[in-house]
Order: sequence, then structure tokens, then C-alpha cells
Amino acid sequence: MVTPSIAGPAIRVRGLEKSYGKLDVLRGVDFDVEPGSIFALLGSNGAGKTTTVRILATLLKAEAGTAGVHGFDVATQPAQVRESISLTGQFAAVDEILSGRENLVLCARLRHLKDPGTVADKLLGRFSLTGAGARRVSTYSGGMRRRLDIAMSLVGSPSVIFLDEPTAGLDPEARIEVWAAVKDLADHGTTVLLTTQHLDEAEQLADRIAILHQGRIIVNGTLAELKRLFPPAKVEYVEKQLTLEEIFLAVIGDDDGDKSDATGTATGGRG
Repeated sequence: MVTPSIAGPAIRVRGLEKSYGKLDVLRGVDFDVEPGSIFALLGSNGAGKTTTVRILATLLKAEAGTAGVHGFDVATQPAQVRESISLTGQFAAVDEILSGRENLVLCARLRHLKDPGTVADKLLGRFSLTGAGARRVSTYSGGMRRRLDIAMSLVGSPSVIFLDEPTAGLDPEARIEVWAAVKDLADHGTTVLLTTQHLDEAEQLADRIAILHQGRIIVNGTLAELKRLFPPAKVEYVEKQLTLEEIFLAVIGDDDGDKSDATGTATGGRG
């Protein structure tokens, strides 16, 4: 991992612009991401979330503006940026023929790390995959594959990780598994920028939320700050109704066959 060249935000974006033909995808995007935090870029399909991530990951070039990761400019210092980051796309990039452990060992060898087996075992433990480490990935659930994919992104200890729609296509139980893994990243000091179109995902995970709409950031702040932008809701005392997600999780229970409390909340935010 490359040592950051200057102190300051882990990610800094100023005036970012990008077009595809006559379609203006990014029209002056600005935001900062503090080290060790989870920053959610929230927006509908086509808002420019993935384009922003691809520019930050040095996979695309912006037409205007600047962007940096730990002080390294993505346009003029792409090699240093790549050594500082990891990118997990919308679909799990794992080899289904190999076991979970073999995927991690292979990734560690490709990064020329010492003792790839130890690296793999530590990551399997960190993401609660030790018991499934010897199994082929083709036997994994969607949530397990996604957790393995994130674990592979951490081989080499990148300081910044980009998660592009990390729970796309997952069922509610698998989404919660991935949420726990993402929270663990920040708890260990990794800076996380995630894109999502799910409001509940941003609410559960993010320290700060930026809403990207038609190529521009229209609001940016903590959840509490965003709530203060609107008048307080009228208080009414009504019987609490369970969400479909709470009902689903209460019915299926956990892996040990225990049923969760149907009156409780299915997910929790970062402490």
C-alpha cells in the first residue's frame, strides 16, 4: 500500500464532469470523504454513480475537474491511486470452480504477498467464512459470494475501497450479511465509498450521504443533517406495523433454527 502523500480527506472530488456523446452524465460533482468513514453516493439508475467510481478508480478519464485519493491525483498519478484502492463491482468477481480459500490465496499470490495461506485464513475468519473456506464457491449463497468478493478486495490492505451497488440482486438476509461486512471495513479503519439506489442501505451504513441527481450532488450531509432540511413530521400515535423485511427475517429465522423477535428491528445502524 502506498503511503498517503498529504494529510486531508481520503477522497476529494472537485468540479467533475463527464459526457458520453451529447449526454452529460456528470455536471460538476464535488464531495470529500473522510478517512475511515462510510460515504454513500445515493441515486437512481443513470444518475452517474458508477461513472464517478470508475473515474476515481482510474478506469475512466474526466473531461473537467479534479479527483484525488489520499492526495494522489487520479489523472496524473494513476499508479499510486491504484495501489491505494480496491474496487468491488456490481457482480461478485469470484472463481466458482475454486474454493473460497483458493480464491483468496490466488489473489494474495497475484499481489506477491508473503504467506498467502495465512492472508487467506485471516480474511476467511474476518468475514465468517472459515467453515466454508474449503468448499467450492459454486455452493455459496449470494451473501457468502459477496462477502468473499469483499474479502478478496482487502487482500493487500488497501486504505480505500469502492463498493459499486454492493447488494444488487441479493435477498434481504444476504443484504444484511453484506451490511455487516461493510460496517466491519470502517471499524478496521478502511475508507468506504459505496454507491446505492437503496435508501435503507444508505441510512443503515453511511456516516455521510450525498444524493446524485442528473449529474450533480444536490444534497450532502449526515442523516441527521438531511432530516433537518425538512419540517418535522406530524406526531401521531399509531400501532407499529412490521416491514416486509422484518416479517421475512422473523419467518426464516437464523442458521441455528432460532426465530428472531418479530417485534424488533431487523437491522441496526453503525454505533
